[in-house]
Amino acid sequence: MSHFLTRRRFLIGGTLGASALTLSGCDMLDQNADVATVLRSAERLTMKAQRLLQGRDALAREFGETDISPSFRVNGTSAPDSDEYAELADGQFASWRLKIDGLVNRPMAFSLADLKLMTARTQITRHDCVEGWSAIGKWTGVPLWVVLGSVGLKPTARYVVFHCADELEKTLDGSGRYYESIDLVDAHHPQTILAYQMNGQDLSIGHGAPLRLRVERQLGYKHAKYIMRIEIVDSFSSMGAGNGGYWEDRGYEWYAGI
Repeated sequence: MSHFLTRRRFLIGGTLGASALTLSGCDMLDQNADVATVLRSAERLTMKAQRLLQGRDALAREFGETDISPSFRVNGTSAPDSDEYAELADGQFASWRLKIDGLVNRPMAFSLADLKLMTARTQITRHDCVEGWSAIGKWTGVPLWVVLGSVGLKPTARYVVFHCADELEKTLDGSGRYYESIDLVDAHHPQTILAYQMNGQDLSIGHGAPLRLRVERQLGYKHAKYIMRIEIVDSFSSMGAGNGGYWEDRGYEWYAGI
């Protein structure tokens, strides 16, 4: 992140001058509330402009089998460090359940076998990491909108939050548990899937077993791995620092469109 010029860094520099770039985005946000306001406004404009120009259902580029990268780096955590996850992995995730609750009509829990019986989508897409690398992989999973349709969303629903098994450094609210979120526009996008396979095989632990998000029009940190629970909410105010994701609470953009 520190060596990668994100839109957030660019906006900070344009607003406060070149000297401001010596501070990280997170430091700037901590020290100047006005900067945070400017960045959030710019981020909203970026999201609106991208959706206006491309259309809500515009597809990320899809590739052919011969384009699949021979190696695909593990992004983020390589394995959750908890006894609960280790036990699930030892059992080949047979006892794992995806819990869906919050602003839904029918809270439910799905096994991996349940998800594999649902409508499936396979797509070969490029993963773009905020650290500057990319790779092409083949992903198979159930479209998120299919799963959400089975539980039914309440009228006040606005965001889909993914609670994950991996835990990073414990700061801010005392928890390092990874979480991410998207809005209902991206949740209903045809390429937004809950993937359980990569390159024709069940996900490896490094790549997010048993289930990870693929939201193909956004950067890699939005593609939450090790999903344990999906919560439908109307705001992020009660989560972390209220910015909608683990890295967002530390200065990253919530909308990481590419």
